[in-house]
Parts: sequence; C-alpha cells; structure tokens
Amino acid sequence: MNNKLHINKLFALSSEKRKFSFTIPLKNKIRIGKRDYTVQLRSDDKFGTYILWKNRKYPVEVVRSRQNKYEILFNDISYTFTIETPFSLQRMKVLDSVRGKSVSESVKAPMPGKLLDVLVREGSTILRGEPLVILEAMKMQNEIQSPVNGTIVKVHAKPNTNVMKDDVLVEIKTE
Repeated sequence: MNNKLHINKLFALSSEKRKFSFTIPLKNKIRIGKRDYTVQLRSDDKFGTYILWKNRKYPVEVVRSRQNKYEILFNDISYTFTIETPFSLQRMKVLDSVRGKSVSESVKAPMPGKLLDVLVREGSTILRGEPLVILEAMKMQNEIQSPVNGTIVKVHAKPNTNVMKDDVLVEIKTE
C-alpha cells in the first residue's frame, strides 16, 4: 500500500494573510484576472537572478528562508510569505479561530537555557515568525519566534539571565 501524500496545489500566504495558490509542477505562466502571462525565472553572471516578464527583467533575491517562510527582494521591494499545503492552511484557520478568542499570547521558553539577546521592546509591533529572543541551550543558539501578529505588551526576558522551561519570555497582544 502506497501512503505517499500527493500534493499538486500549494499556497503562498503573505504576512497580511493574503492567499495566492499555485500548482505543482510550476509552469512558466501566471494568471492575473482572466489573462495568462508568460513568466520565466532566469539567472546569469551579468544580472544575477531575475524574472523575465513582458520582455522586462525584474531582479529577484532570496534574502532569508527558514522552514516554510521566505523573504525575497523583488524589483527592490521586500516581500515576506510562507508556503502552505492545503492541510496546513486548514490547520491555520482552525488555530486562528481558537486563538481569536484570546486577546493576549504568552511566549514561553521551550527549554531551559541562557538568554543571549532580547530583540523586541514593549510597544513594538511584531509579525508571526519574527524573532523575539535568542536562547542558548546546550551550546546552541535558538531563535524564539513570535507565534502571532500583535503588539509587545510586556518583555519579561532580560539578556544574560537563565530561564527554565515554560518561563514567560514575552507577552503579545494579538491583532
């Protein structure tokens, strides 16, 4: 019995929760409205990586990628998005409906360790997936990320202090 999961459609989800679907394998065509356009991803020594669309070159660079989250520069404009499967998208909807009932989220230490750096301040806005603190555990530096979009209400974490598992690091008011 073959239990392999066959996914032919994925979703790009922007940081503003805008959803864009695409099929796999990727084709060199995109649809905007009711019109199809030919798009090609190319790379050369002179221009680097670029997208060719309507005979114009648009530079593109992957600035950061981590798990399924990407930050790219496209034509010198920064875009952040995640790639989701239909299952993970449905899971996010369920979690958001449950999370929507809460007005604040406490980010706790996932393990004991030493806080090396606190990357946020009270009152600042944060997007889901952005780093909050750097926690050193077993000689490894771990970036603890925000699970939600929101505003930092309280920062309990202090640099160069030790924390135990489940100590509250940051409180975030969800949006």
